Amino acid sequence: MTTRPDFAAAVGQTPLLRLRFASEATGCEILARAEFMNPGGSVKDRTALGLLLDAEQRGALRPGGTIVEGTAGNTGIGLALLGASRGYRTIIVMPATQSREKIDALRVTGAEVRLVPAVPYKDPGHYAHQARALAIAMNEADPGSAWFADQFDNTANRDWHEATTGPQIWEETGGAVDGFVCACGTGGTLAGVGRALKARKGSVTIALADPAGSALASYVNTGELVASGNSISEGIGSSRITANFDGAPIDLAWSIPDDESVPLALRLLHEEGWCVGGSSGVNVAGAIRLARALGPGHTIVTVLCDAGTRYQAKLFNPAFLRSKDLPVPQWLARAFPA
Repeated sequence: MTTRPDFAAAVGQTPLLRLRFASEATGCEILARAEFMNPGGSVKDRTALGLLLDAEQRGALRPGGTIVEGTAGNTGIGLALLGASRGYRTIIVMPATQSREKIDALRVTGAEVRLVPAVPYKDPGHYAHQARALAIAMNEADPGSAWFADQFDNTANRDWHEATTGPQIWEETGGAVDGFVCACGTGGTLAGVGRALKARKGSVTIALADPAGSALASYVNTGELVASGNSISEGIGSSRITANFDGAPIDLAWSIPDDESVPLALRLLHEEGWCVGGSSGVNVAGAIRLARALGPGHTIVTVLCDAGTRYQAKLFNPAFLRSKDLPVPQWLARAFPA
């Protein structure tokens, strides 16, 4: 009998999927880690586990203490569920613009959710700054009572992906991986996996798929943080270089518009049965671009980050898509007639 003793032991036990239409369209093997199959529903379960284990090992989080984090949602869900399984309280500071589904999912975990206005990182009211300030105030009142996870600049995030996610991809492809591509929020997944794969195969190509409105692709390609456009994708993209992203071994970068990524996310559901969020559409778009850049016969790996049900009111809402001038497939229009 094979069992998992707790929540933490179930994190990362995700399959590597072959994406049929993307593979057939490019002549490459395009594979994706099904991170939406993590117990908390996203790739951020991995991030949360790496951050929490590091904090416990360093003594930064005492038994019965409080986890505090600023997050767009998924890392908070992972932290809250891990916290519940290990006896910690969790407080999440979150931009009010995030999907209702993610906000509700956080509240269901028992976390205390504090919604704040969405403002640029330079603004002291940014959710990450407010979370840090809250943890500092709690520790001033009761030393050692709170731990600020700091997913963006705590490099335990990147290190955990380097130690676990990257080696998993290497082993499950038998070392045949030629390229890895994904979007960045904190940068931990791309940087960690990139470092792990480059250490094993120097010729592997690491690429960034950046949503419109983010400045990271511009930074990789020109050295300047310049953003244009916008995206309905949540939890990815950035206007700054985080500690996790800094120094990531990225060879190629593209800015992916919504009218390229959203149809791919919807196509994954309708043609292959994978119900994934908008960031997964960005990642698949990046995988297709990388496959075409490398040419037929290569193996490309990406990430399906989370489930589309966390964005149902946007991603599967014909009226919302039309309001953003995005195409609505006939099957979706039939499912939700005006």
